[in-house]
Amino acid sequence: MNKESLHLTQEQRLQQRLSPQQVQFVRLLGMNRTEMEDEVRHEVLDNPAIEIADSDDSSDGEVPAEEMTTDNNVTPDSADPEDEPEDDVPAYRLNISNRSADDKVYEPIITNESTLIDYLSEQISEHDLSEKQQTIADYIIGNIDDNGYLTRSVEAISDDIVFQMGIEVDEDEIQSVLQMIRDLDPAGIGAKDLRDCLLLQLERLPGSDDNLLAYKIIDCYFPEFSKKHYDRIIAALKTDKEGFRRALEVILSLNPKPGSLYGGGDNSKAQHIIPDFSVEVDGDNITLTLLNNIPELQIEESFQAMYDDISVKRVRNRSEEEANRFVKDKYESAATFIKMLKQRQVTLFSIMRAILERQKQFFLTEDESLLRPMVLKDIASDTGYDLSVVSRATSGKYVMTQGGIYPLKFFFNEGIRHESGEDVSSREIQSALKEIIEGEDKKKPYSDEVLCTLLNKRGYEIARRTIAKYRERMGFPVARLRKEL
Repeated sequence: MNKESLHLTQEQRLQQRLSPQQVQFVRLLGMNRTEMEDEVRHEVLDNPAIEIADSDDSSDGEVPAEEMTTDNNVTPDSADPEDEPEDDVPAYRLNISNRSADDKVYEPIITNESTLIDYLSEQISEHDLSEKQQTIADYIIGNIDDNGYLTRSVEAISDDIVFQMGIEVDEDEIQSVLQMIRDLDPAGIGAKDLRDCLLLQLERLPGSDDNLLAYKIIDCYFPEFSKKHYDRIIAALKTDKEGFRRALEVILSLNPKPGSLYGGGDNSKAQHIIPDFSVEVDGDNITLTLLNNIPELQIEESFQAMYDDISVKRVRNRSEEEANRFVKDKYESAATFIKMLKQRQVTLFSIMRAILERQKQFFLTEDESLLRPMVLKDIASDTGYDLSVVSRATSGKYVMTQGGIYPLKFFFNEGIRHESGEDVSSREIQSALKEIIEGEDKKKPYSDEVLCTLLNKRGYEIARRTIAKYRERMGFPVARLRKEL
């Protein structure tokens, strides 16, 4: 009979655990400008030990470069301070503010545009609808997506209204209200698919020969049209190429996403991009600014005095002990938050400056073909920060230049070998690919194999599957769908 026995074993494991300060720093680092401003606002309101410094002392949020140093005890896995980039680079001015060098204040754009739902509801309210019809109309409009398409079938809407609202409706009643909505502006609204959307728009056009031919093409030959089998359609309709070309121009003038014309409002899914950095160029000089509306914070004076007294005054009762604990907790929480906030600003600026150094030619020219190969590991090496810190610092952040607003992830791209022996960025290859496609004969567009050959002749060692990936990323369809008459 076997007897079970208990054994004690000893094993060593190496685990890395972040301190509470490091966890807080990582959380703050991942926030974008708007989120960080909200976090500071809430912290000032919730913690009585924090106050906003006087404007005379805070210099409008601008922090001198010599004060911005990196505390590597806070940053997870950061390198030695000696590896930090020097702050005396003359081309850059470390400015933490919501103002640029020209004193322009950058604020989020606020729009008061009505949404598509608002616009349709306003129009349908002008119809003399019964209470039941109004309920149906509201439900249909609520199931129209941002592009203007109806996302539920008539049968599904009927079931929804019965089960969710307890109202008996038949499909004919729904179809009647739906037709009223499909007659609203913009033309094409409430369509079930692209073909239906185009037909709704064509129905409103005058009955000219070109418009009638366009309607017939979409109505009877949409599968062939979507695949650009134009020769088959011309033969089937027994028309000439010129007449077909004019009908094609009519179709191409239609809007495949009629709902996209309307946005804004509280129900809009669109988000305004608020830049975290500003880069301004004056000749060969570059000014990098970390934009925010974050005020200078400090410990509230009375809390500082109470905290200093804790170590020298003797506690006489439990009430004083609890009061001391409250003061100590709030003080330490405030001190840590202020320290983490400053550390976040230093880290973000250091990482953005490293990106700017590597991609300086792009910032000077705004020419995508001049972007250098660069990955997260390169910036981690330049700054001494851990790879995860660089990833969090660049995620969801944007920089504003004279040419537009770019996500920081835009500047990271793979390197591909050129016949010269140097690595070139994927952006340079995409720029060359775009040039070739835009210059091709649209009657005989290049296949991916031909595009690959042409790029290889330019010295880019690239595979056909990579060509296909870049082409799709830039929004170019396959050769068959790029074909024109």
